[in-house]
Order: sequence, then structure tokens, then C-alpha cells
Amino acid sequence: MTNMPPKIQLSKAAKAAAAMAGGKKSKKKWSKKSVKDRAKHLVVLDQEKYDRILKEVPTYRYVSVSVLVDRLKIGGSMARVAIAQLERDGLIKKVSKHSTQLIYTRATAE
Repeated sequence: MTNMPPKIQLSKAAKAAAAMAGGKKSKKKWSKKSVKDRAKHLVVLDQEKYDRILKEVPTYRYVSVSVLVDRLKIGGSMARVAIAQLERDGLIKKVSKHSTQLIYTRATAE
């Protein structure tokens, strides 16, 4: 067995300094998750977007508010108005109506 040298006693000031140094550790930072960029969807319809809606949407097999928002980058309220207009014009037909999700398809579909 080997004899270890006696531990040197620190002064009160040195102990206090050591305790303060140990307590300086910063708080845990929660992991940073990648933040999805906020979508910049149109809220006012311009002529270019209106023409694109009239041309493309009647060819979609599945038409809903979420599909129009995603593909055309327009706001949800504008998508609902566009769907209502296309249905009145007979370009799309209703498949299912629910209080929260309206589902349409192209009028020429089987």
C-alpha cells in the first residue's frame, strides 16, 4: 500500500472562490430544431394567378383547399372562394362535403 501525501487544506477564501467557479456553468440549452420558413402566400388575387387557377385547377384529379394552398401558394380564404367559383362554373364537381374539408374532382372525371 502506498501512502498518499496529506491533502492541503484550502483557506476559506479559496474554498469560496472554488465554489463560485463551479457554479458558473450555464443553463442547459434545449436543442435547436430547424424552423420552417413562414410561407408567403398571396391574399389578394392578381390576374396572373386568376388565369392560372382557371387553367390548371380543373385538370386536378383531387381538388381541396389544402391542395390549392400548397400548389398555387394562395391563402386558404382565397382558395375557398376559388373553389366555390369553379363549382358554380361547372369546372369541378363535389365528391364529399364536410364541415372542415371540401373535396372536389374535375368535372370530366369518370
